[in-house]
Amino acid sequence: MALLTVTETHPERVWWLVVIAVTVVVLFSLMFNNFIKLYTARILNFPERKKSLFAFLDLHGYILITFMMCLGIALKYIPGMPEEFFAGFYPGLGLALSIAGVRYLGRWYKEITK
Repeated sequence: MALLTVTETHPERVWWLVVIAVTVVVLFSLMFNNFIKLYTARILNFPERKKSLFAFLDLHGYILITFMMCLGIALKYIPGMPEEFFAGFYPGLGLALSIAGVRYLGRWYKEITK
């Protein structure tokens, strides 16, 4: 909704959306890359083959995810945040999360086909 509104009312600001989205994809992909390495190693080192779905993160990971979710929710309520920020931030974050998911699946596939 915000993306369509911004591009329809201010087409000259589309470059700004692209800058925000690319920046978010790069920064979050770097961060998620570290998490992929850390938690893939953690999962592969479990002594049992089958483990609870919730066991793949440690306490620190759950605290970090909770903090990031709260920060994301709080961002929507900060007065004066420009709509362009959200129109670029959320697609960038979504793409970074999608790339991380594909990388996790790739590592999983690599492990099961050994």
